This record gives sequence, structure tokens and C-alpha cells, in this order.
Amino acid sequence: MVVCNGIILVGSSQVQDFQKLQLIASTRKRDAHLRAIRRQTFSLYDIIFYTRIFIFGGRLIFGPDARSLIITTLLIVVPVIIFCTNVARNLINEISGNIAGYAILLVTVAFTSYVLLLLLFTSARDPGIVPRNLHPPTEEICYDSSTSIDMGRQTPTPRLPPPKEVVVNGVLVKVKYCSTCLLYRPPRCSHCSVCDNCVERFDHHCPWVGQCVGMRNYRSFFLFISSATVLCIFIFAMSALNIKFLMDDYGTVWKAIKESPLSVVLMVYCFIFLWFVGGLTCFHLYLIGTNQTTYETFRYRGVERPRAYDRGCLKNFQEVLCSKIKPSRNKFRAYVQENERGDLEVNRREKVEDDREIGGDLLKISERREVDDA
Repeated sequence: MVVCNGIILVGSSQVQDFQKLQLIASTRKRDAHLRAIRRQTFSLYDIIFYTRIFIFGGRLIFGPDARSLIITTLLIVVPVIIFCTNVARNLINEISGNIAGYAILLVTVAFTSYVLLLLLFTSARDPGIVPRNLHPPTEEICYDSSTSIDMGRQTPTPRLPPPKEVVVNGVLVKVKYCSTCLLYRPPRCSHCSVCDNCVERFDHHCPWVGQCVGMRNYRSFFLFISSATVLCIFIFAMSALNIKFLMDDYGTVWKAIKESPLSVVLMVYCFIFLWFVGGLTCFHLYLIGTNQTTYETFRYRGVERPRAYDRGCLKNFQEVLCSKIKPSRNKFRAYVQENERGDLEVNRREKVEDDREIGGDLLKISERREVDDA
């Protein structure tokens, strides 16, 4: 087996495959490949979607920077733990009747669990990946007039299919051909340079969730940032309430701060992060109301263009928050036979290598034409 740029090439000898698999660092991937060799079948996600991280046999799909989820989770969990172990405990003692104090603690734990669940849904779901074309159209052959070599011969260069125009809600929308995925992108689709996939209704790639935000996970992303905003406001308010109770007990604000400095730390922390997640929530409220994406907003900033997808504020919110999420176009857990794997591997080659081989083939075609003309 040869490992090159993340591509695993398996030969015909299973014994050699087993020996080479010892070089793979991850035990999980090694065991998956050993099982694949015994079946003579291979997981589709392990062949094509090699830039992504899959767990539970392809049931959960993460982006290539999924490790940033650890930081995001800590930024949420650590302040909540501090709040529950210090501020909420003091509120239980201060509030007359322990039921209200325990209710604050219960609401904090339940709402934090809800925020983390939304984070998981956003990060571990297929954002709307468009499957790559395994049978791309043949590139047209053209001659570059600006480049010639000896005896006046012009060098042929491949020409990708030109953009097309489709009608969306009575408005002409241009769709482009993706030279990486080898297909015409659907409207509002864009190629993510981080994940190396075309994503439907591409909004942006969020490093905090380690995933693209697109058609299938935008709702959970919006609910995540809006719920995180509410959580920041709640912890800030309860920490301020705790300082208020301590002021009544000790007489001055300085003694109250000295008694519970962590309450002030939480208030400052929530105030800072409230500007981030709160501002992001307000921005996406505007995007939903006008049926735009982050990519479209910044890509066409300052350019007057018709809004083909704007159906009115109410219907736009219904489309994002109440419509049924479309099923994934990909069958990540599907298996392919060993004889099919070669075709998939070829379509996964580096673009530079593809261009070099195409250029060589076209040069041969040009030479053959010259011989025929002579």
C-alpha cells in the first residue's frame, strides 16, 4: 500500500496490504481498512471525502478543522461550571425558598445542554455537500493564440464548459462550472476551499464549529448562536443578581465583589462574548429576513443585483426555520467494490497533476493533427 497526499492505494496482495497498514497511525482507520480488505469493499467516504473526519462508521461527518470544537465547547462549558458551583449555589441560599434557586440551576444545566446539542448538530451534519461528478464532460480543445512554439504551432489548452444561466423566480441566475468537482454548481452553491467540496446554499465556513454552514445545517447554526446569546444574557443577569444580594448583606459593592469575585469575572466574560454572538445573531436575523447568505452579502457588496430568492420577510423566516430539511445527496456509508475504486481514485487526483496530464494529451493530439495535415 502506498500513501500519497492522503490517498491509499491497495494492491492485489492482501498480505502486503496488511503489512503496509501497520504504518497508519490511527488504530480506527487501520481496523476499518483491514475489514475493507477482507470484504474486498471500501467505504465511499474513505475514498472520496478524504478531507473530512468521520466517526461512528460515517454516521457523523466533521470538517477538517473539527479540533476547534474542543475550544468552542470549553468556552461554553467552563463558565457554566463556574456559575453552577459558585454563583448558583449562593443564589440557592439567598433566595427565599430553595425551589427558585434550584430552578435557576436546573435551567442553566438544561439550556447549556441544549446549546451543546445544537453545536453538535451544526458540526456533525452534512451541510449540503454536492457529490462530485465521476463522469465529467469532455473539455473542449482550443488553441491559445498568445502562445506558440517552433514552426508557428499553437499550443492547445483545455477549455472548461462556460457558465450557464438558469431562471429562478423569474430572474436569470448565472451558474458556474466547478473545475474541482467537475460539475455545474446549483444556484447559491459555492466551493469551500477549506473542506474542498461544493456546498448547497453555502453561507460560510465557520472555524468555531469546524464545519461549512450550508443548506442542511444553517437552521441549527442560527439556533446555536441565538441560544448562546440568550445563555450569555442569563448568566450575566444571574451573576448581577448575586452581586445585588451580597450588597444587601455586606452593605457596599466592594465588599460584595470581594465576597464573590467570580460573579464579576462571569459578568465581564459574558459582556465581551455577548458582543460577538449577539452581533452575529443580529446579522443573521437580517440575512434571514432578506433571504441572503453571508457569502452573497460580501461577494456582491456594493453591486446592485435583483434578489431572486427574497420572498418577503415572513416567508423567508418560514423557509429557514420551518421548512423540512432536505435529505443528504451523499451515501457516506455506501461501499464500492475493489474494481470500482480505481475510477473513484482517478477522479480524486490533485488538480495540478490533472492539468499536466491533460496538457500532455492535448499536445499529442496537436502533433497528431499536424502529421495528418502534412
